[in-house]
Amino acid sequence: MRAKEFEPDEVADSAMQVFWQRGYAATSIQDLVEGTGLSRSSLYNAFESKNGLYQQALRRYHQLTQANVDLLSQSEPAAALVRQLLMRIVEDEMGDPRQRGCLVANATLELAAQDPAVAALVSQNFLRLENALEQLLIRGQQEGTLAPDKKPRALARFIVNTIQGMRVVSKGSPPQERRERLMDVLEIALEAL
Repeated sequence: MRAKEFEPDEVADSAMQVFWQRGYAATSIQDLVEGTGLSRSSLYNAFESKNGLYQQALRRYHQLTQANVDLLSQSEPAAALVRQLLMRIVEDEMGDPRQRGCLVANATLELAAQDPAVAALVSQNFLRLENALEQLLIRGQQEGTLAPDKKPRALARFIVNTIQGMRVVSKGSPPQERRERLMDVLEIALEAL
């Protein structure tokens, strides 16, 4: 049997960029051929279908965003870490001239309601961040830096929701108003802590 002549993770990374820019429905197999440099048959042999490649791209995006989750386990005060996380979102949005937003948010809006496998990947991504936020908020309450009367799980869900909302609003905001809108949301979210 002949060894694969390509690295599947690199192909998934290239496909992720195509899906991220165009969306799932607007991405053709030819777009993926051009974006990955592989033939149609190689793509189908390795990933079985466009949807299989999309799912692998979502898994790679999950790895790409692990740094945001890792940030939350640092030893700084909880509110400061939440601020840093939200500022990363603002800077990601401001630094993306193509306004791609978040691949997971895009998948949620475009495909998750019709595709259980994509919905499961989206849910895993949200839950991973939610769990990390909850642990951080519990620590903040135990240290006395956050209000003890608020439910950490509910706050974590609120912050995940805020992040996804920031991603969506950013895509639809005029460039000259984007930073102000995102910063307004960030400040109100921090007041909820």
